[in-house]
Amino acid sequence: MQAHRDPNVRRWLTAYTCSMLGDSVYYLALSWAAVRAGTPAQAGLVMSVSAVPRAVLMLGGGVIADRFGPRRVVVGSDAMRCAAVLAVAALLCLTSPGLWPLALLALVFGTVDAVFIPAVGALPARVTGPDQLARVQGMRGLAIRFASVVGAPLGGLGVAVGGAPAAFALAGALIAVSVPLLLSVRIRELPGGADGPRGTARADLAAGLRHIRRHRVLAPLMLSIALGDLGFVGPLNVGLTLLADHRGWGATGMGWVLAGFGVGAGAASLLLTVRGRLPRAGLLSGVALLAGSFAVGALAFAPTLWVAVGTALLVGLLTGLSGALCGAVLQTQADPAYLGRVTAVSSLISLGLTPLSMPVAAAAIGLWGVGPVYLVSACVCGLGGVVPLVVPALRRAELPR
Repeated sequence: MQAHRDPNVRRWLTAYTCSMLGDSVYYLALSWAAVRAGTPAQAGLVMSVSAVPRAVLMLGGGVIADRFGPRRVVVGSDAMRCAAVLAVAALLCLTSPGLWPLALLALVFGTVDAVFIPAVGALPARVTGPDQLARVQGMRGLAIRFASVVGAPLGGLGVAVGGAPAAFALAGALIAVSVPLLLSVRIRELPGGADGPRGTARADLAAGLRHIRRHRVLAPLMLSIALGDLGFVGPLNVGLTLLADHRGWGATGMGWVLAGFGVGAGAASLLLTVRGRLPRAGLLSGVALLAGSFAVGALAFAPTLWVAVGTALLVGLLTGLSGALCGAVLQTQADPAYLGRVTAVSSLISLGLTPLSMPVAAAAIGLWGVGPVYLVSACVCGLGGVVPLVVPALRRAELPR
């Protein structure tokens, strides 16, 4: 059965969408409450607190996902996040405690995310067949885009109605909805009766890293993901802010460029959702990322705002397609018993390491200007696209029929 027609997959997708919506509302509520309770610098510190445990503990989170099963870990993580958010909402209703509960909440969220993210990445392979994983990746991408578009207005509405406590309560309620839905999802057994890790945590982690290092597809795929993200994150985050300021587009113009990127990425997810499988996935991911790198470099030289919007749409379409295909190839190539650890490594690259390039990109733009930094970033991103083209095993990687 096609994934979008499968009630089991739809229950999973609804749960995932509610959880992502809760996340979006939570981040808006946290930033609003932190700004109201402290200085801008203190608010920035609160917002960044969650990044440290998320990065440090991510690999261990992959071991936990494989040991206990991804659904059990996701359900437990969502329950903990829901309880923490509702506790802070209640505390803010009763008193004005300052920044410390917000910092503690951010710390808890980051710690739980280190377990939640690998488990979420490993779960699709347990709710559908290998031949439907590309379609599920597309559906997951659409859910992320929907949550990012709808979550912010929902959070703003919560703040407008009842301040930060109401927004936190709304976030907790959305996350809570995902728990019974996930409990109703049927989970597929691992092929061949494969079981989760049974050694020590250190040994299990080492085994997962060896699985990636010795795999003919996963090892170069991780390199491609790292280079693509490294060249992409700086220009499309802090670099875009500086580019908009340099060109006089302002915050509104930057918003339009980001909207163009979001439309392109959403179109890539929709394509995979509708088609389900694209032939020669490894080769196509490399070609799309290489073409997207040219669009990244061209963005710095767009003569008008609307050309920049169109270029950003192209960036979103091409890099979104490459990213979704890489995710589907990763899901189908990894041994299911190692999928949590494999997902943890790819998530650590994307969410823990490559964001460190943002301050470097900002400093480089200050020294050499927007154009040269965008071109260097485009070259790094392009190298990520070259990897699948020159590594035969990755170039020939196919998604199951």
